[in-house]
Order: sequence, then structure tokens, then C-alpha cells
Amino acid sequence: MGATGAHRAKRRRGPATAAPHLETLLWRVGIRHVAGVDEVGMGPLAGPVVAAAVVFPPGTHLDGVADSKVLTAAQRERLDVEIRRRAVGVGLGVVEPDEIDRLNIYHAGLAACRRAVEALPLVPGFVLVDGREIPDLPMPQSAYPKGDSFVCSIAAASIVAKVYRDALMRALDGRYPGYGFARHMGYSTRAHFAAIRTLGPSPIHRRSFAPVRAAARGEADPQLALGPVLAAD
Repeated sequence: MGATGAHRAKRRRGPATAAPHLETLLWRVGIRHVAGVDEVGMGPLAGPVVAAAVVFPPGTHLDGVADSKVLTAAQRERLDVEIRRRAVGVGLGVVEPDEIDRLNIYHAGLAACRRAVEALPLVPGFVLVDGREIPDLPMPQSAYPKGDSFVCSIAAASIVAKVYRDALMRALDGRYPGYGFARHMGYSTRAHFAAIRTLGPSPIHRRSFAPVRAAARGEADPQLALGPVLAAD
């Protein structure tokens, strides 16, 4: 293949599919219901943390399922439909901003993950979770840092959670105009920080977060020293 052909082939290649290797090992020992769990929305200044739990039937393989952060919005929307069609169970857990402020963001993320598992229409025999184990689960679990990049059901959960949260933020943009929630989904951008300084924090801003407090006081964004910020978790 010539250089031009190789370039075209590389350009067509999308994110690597997260294969169900771990799920297959568990299916082979008789655990039929394996849940993958991930949360999104840990970093934003506004809006909830959302977690999803996804259970596929044994033998499921979905092409294109990958960490939601490396997919386009259109890819996530398409995969969300396919994941929900193929799954035997999907659960969602939401922690609202006022509860985030009470719990702190670390414990809010864990609470969202636990609620997602509890919201499943079935009881999983094993849970695969991104990052860290979920306290007080009544079933065995294993945690995998960056599991959303290589564990199929965790990657699927990250997609479902991201699509659901983005839809929430678009709806909240209509309720609280002027902040640009439909554009940045609550994440920290210069325009978002400026809007908080001008309008004050909305009811869905996380008032325990330092940039929100700084903007409310008319101060400079404490994150600017870190460079441009537009995260997606």
C-alpha cells in the first residue's frame, strides 16, 4: 500500500473497541449477569454526576464501544441506542449538585455508581467498575483504572451515562439561560466562568467548587493558571 493509501486507512480507523475479555472470563465460570459501571460529570462546575450500569447477555460483542471521551457526540448517540437494545439491564444513578456539595465530589461519584447498580432491573453476579470499588455493594466487584478504555461493559456504561447527562444539561440550558450549558455541559470554560461572574451561580452550580466561589465573588478564575480548561470525564 502506498503512502496515500496508508494515510486513508489510518484516517478511517476509529477508537479501539473495548472487547469483553473480562466479561467472557466471568461468563465462562457461570456468572451470567456481569455489570459494567462508570460515572461522568465529576469535573464540571454545574449539573449532576451521572453513573450508569450496563449488563449484557453472555457472548455480546459490540463494535465501536469505547471510552465515551474519545467518541463524537453522534457516535455516542448511535451507540447508546444499540447498547440499550442489546443489554438485558441498564441502570442510572444521579447525584444532584446540592448533594455533591454536601458529600464532596469523590463520595458523590461513588454514590452515583451505587445507585446505578441498585437501579438495574436485575441483580448482577459481578460488577466491573471504572477507577475504584463501590462501597457497600452486596455482590463481588473489581475496579479497573481507565477501565472505560478496555472493558466493554464499563465503556458502554460511560457512553450511556454521558448521553443521559448531556441531555439533562441541554434541558437545563433552557431552564437557566445565559450560562451556555448546552455548549459546555457545565464544564469549566472562560465563557462559563464569565457568565457566573455576571449572572451569579445558578441553582445547579456546585458551590463547593473553588471556581464557582471565585466567580461569585468577582475574582479571577483559579484554574486559569492551569491553561485552557474544557474537560470531559
